[in-house]
Amino acid sequence: MRAAGNSPIADGPAAKAPKERFDAAGRRVLLVCVAGGFTTLLDQSVLNTALPALRETLHAQPAHLQWIVAGYSLVFGLALIPGGRLGDVKGRKWFFVTGLALFTLVSLVSATATDPRVLIAARLLQGAGAGLVNSQMIGTLQDVFDGQLRARALGMYAVTGSLAFALGPPIGGMVLAAAGPELGWRLTFLLNVPFGLATVALAARHLPKPGPAARHADLDLVGLVLVGALTLALMLPFVQPPGWAGWLGFTAAALLLLGTLAWWQRRYARGGGHPLIHPALTRSAPYAFGTATAMAQFGSSLAASLVLAMFLQDGLGLSPLGAALVALPSALAMATASALAWRVVQRFGRRTITIGMTGSALAMLGSGLVAHWAPVAVLPWLLALLQLLSGASVGLMGSTNQAFVLRHAPAEAAGVSGAILQMTQRIAAAVAVSALSGVYLRATAGGGGHRSAYLTASVVCAAVAGLAVLAAVFAGRATEREHRENEPVAMSRGRTPVR
Repeated sequence: MRAAGNSPIADGPAAKAPKERFDAAGRRVLLVCVAGGFTTLLDQSVLNTALPALRETLHAQPAHLQWIVAGYSLVFGLALIPGGRLGDVKGRKWFFVTGLALFTLVSLVSATATDPRVLIAARLLQGAGAGLVNSQMIGTLQDVFDGQLRARALGMYAVTGSLAFALGPPIGGMVLAAAGPELGWRLTFLLNVPFGLATVALAARHLPKPGPAARHADLDLVGLVLVGALTLALMLPFVQPPGWAGWLGFTAAALLLLGTLAWWQRRYARGGGHPLIHPALTRSAPYAFGTATAMAQFGSSLAASLVLAMFLQDGLGLSPLGAALVALPSALAMATASALAWRVVQRFGRRTITIGMTGSALAMLGSGLVAHWAPVAVLPWLLALLQLLSGASVGLMGSTNQAFVLRHAPAEAAGVSGAILQMTQRIAAAVAVSALSGVYLRATAGGGGHRSAYLTASVVCAAVAGLAVLAAVFAGRATEREHRENEPVAMSRGRTPVR
């Protein structure tokens, strides 16, 4: 049932204008979704600061660390689409509650792990729970709200994710400073428990009750398996470097899986099924390029944050709190820029995304250069200044890009467009984190020095962010071309096309 005051506009003179404010029921639903999103999205960014302490306590190898971080994103992403489809058919409320309860309970296992393999398994289960929760949140916001209220609700969800990403390192640093390294990293997992339990109680009370099931879920399990296998083919060479022959083998496997996935999606759609990636989404150039922008931005930002946390503690010898203070300007700038992004969009339109991504790429490149050349005494201050630029850049473009991408999703695929966008971001994060952490950890283990290793990792992150800039430019051009093509049709129907 939709929240009161948010029903579609009826035709005719008796039609009522849609409300511009959330009513009480809508605010409660929005609170539950924002709380669930914050709890599950905060988890990974908090862990970045705690990773060096975790490694020492559990005697974890580089491959263990990569799986602990990247495995969460991988399973998170893969759980989004089937979770969303199940919610479509069976109702979202109890899948939300189940996913968050799983995430919360497994957080206890993560906090008490004494072996890195146990922690890896727990992180995979946490990712499954987080994916199930977030898929229901996206669907719930689309079910409950219409029009401008839906856009505002999805925008708040996106901003919440950005803030969770930015606030994680400072929170993790303060916890480790207060409790010490060994207990501190365990407490970072326990932070999930009170938030999770409170949100489960709120969800059970306030989320809309599920309606009767209308059909069986069409999950496209073959497509899901192919996407997972493709992601693993891209990740594994960085987790366990295989040599040149192995690299060629993994490259061939990835190309084969990509071709098979494209063939299967077309075949599944022709057979009347609902493929994992709706064909209409790949035919929408603004959606496709906007999604590519989001993938490159999310992957490069998450990897850069992780590598920075390791460099500050392992390379410069800062305490977790000191590392958190260096990252704090990013959180503050991201929060401010996210709140003001709509004003910038009013002036610059889609160029806001390109401006933000350019700033992010320059901040990553600048961080690597100053880490390599600047004196140690001033290096934390310079890195903090660059984090200010990085946070402001991501705050400007994160939710802005999501809004533009979803606006250009074809009508026949509107229901899955948000889940596909988030799935691709999480898979990109899994690949980027495994790759960049592998580059950094193996460069330092090989005796190359932390500064050189951080420079290399930062240059790669900046290059990935540069790809996001190009994708944003192409997305803007595709949007303009689509607008020119649609303008005569829209004018003939008495409508103004949406840019």
